[in-house]
Amino acid sequence: MGMNIYLEFLGCRLNEAEQSSWTRQFQAMGHQVVANPEDSDVMALNTCAVTSAAAKKSRKTLRQLHRKNPQAKLVATGCYATLSPEKIEEALGVDMIVPNADKSEMAAKILSAWGDDMPKASQDPLAQPSFAQTRTRAFIKVQDGCRNSCSFCIVTKARGEERSRKIPEIVEECNQLHTMGFQEIVITGVHLGGYGEDIGENLRSLIESILEETSIPRIRIGSLEPWDFPEGFYQLWENPRLCPHLHLPLQSGSDKVLRRMIRRCSISDYKTLVREAKEQNPFFHITSDLIIGFPGETEEEFQETLQTIQEIGFGDMHLFTYSPREGTAAVRMSKHVSKIIKKERLHILKPIVQNMKQNFQQEMIGREVSVLWERDLTHLDDGQVLWKGYTENYLRVQTIQAPEATLFNQCTKATISHIENDVLYVTL
Repeated sequence: MGMNIYLEFLGCRLNEAEQSSWTRQFQAMGHQVVANPEDSDVMALNTCAVTSAAAKKSRKTLRQLHRKNPQAKLVATGCYATLSPEKIEEALGVDMIVPNADKSEMAAKILSAWGDDMPKASQDPLAQPSFAQTRTRAFIKVQDGCRNSCSFCIVTKARGEERSRKIPEIVEECNQLHTMGFQEIVITGVHLGGYGEDIGENLRSLIESILEETSIPRIRIGSLEPWDFPEGFYQLWENPRLCPHLHLPLQSGSDKVLRRMIRRCSISDYKTLVREAKEQNPFFHITSDLIIGFPGETEEEFQETLQTIQEIGFGDMHLFTYSPREGTAAVRMSKHVSKIIKKERLHILKPIVQNMKQNFQQEMIGREVSVLWERDLTHLDDGQVLWKGYTENYLRVQTIQAPEATLFNQCTKATISHIENDVLYVTL
């Protein structure tokens, strides 16, 4: 028998996609991916460095993993490990650093280093089996690297030059995942909209190929920069397998701030994208990111942001207060906003975002939807079971069913009936 491998990631969906890929690689090689670090021979953490808080959490998690299992080999990879290898080396217990450029070879590097040097327990036929599938959707990384130069972002430096995977390889992976039982795939990348620039393709040609050459029921597109839409992109959603949800990072609702951020999309252009999405499907779910307190953000610019987001009417937003990152252009800018003002502006924005989210949910009441049910269930005191899942436009929903119901990993038609404690309920 092979080794017991524990994998953990911090941060973005791309890190989650990479973890899913490593899981499949290790299992294909005859090794076990385990649920607990205490049961492992090797622990690998996919770190994050998008904010200073993320870098701090990466360091903390490495220390925690070593304490949980000091006998296991500890591997650090990801953006923090790539940007700060000297700090990783100083962290207690780290045995190997795999920079982002070598991520695709991480499984091979681990096996080469320690494959013949594991404790006897890992060779025991009764060693803990492969981590059971509990997810209904799989993340597929189709490209890495980013050529954008947003002034607040360190990821461009961490991820390097853009590199796209070939379409036949991606299609094959989609079909393999469907054979494994996954009902949904999520297409991800560091700069997803830049897919194919280096190989003579684009995101539209990729999605068209997946729709034509696979039969996996659901295809979801990950975070996409608003200036990256290929010609006629929304026409793809005429195929119901393509989920009507997009995460389009806005970052600020002020054109002046966007220019300082070196974002290549105006507020007017962004609104056009949202309008076209709603014309394609009135219940197209648009979510976004917003950075609060970017250097130089005036009260007038903040008020412009408030007006913009309310005019657009997002289904949900991730709110971040600006965090200085060494190595970025923004950290050298003047007029940094104080922590007190950033906190005040966050306090103003939170209820506005919550109200937009509730408005979108209210609009969905009475609508028939398709729900993919996850293995996230609760047995209630009366014997019934509370199931949780996601609609095609990425709304979290719940339903209460009799104990004999078996919904896991099924797509079922349902009607959104009501909202209770900020949760959408459906009837089947």
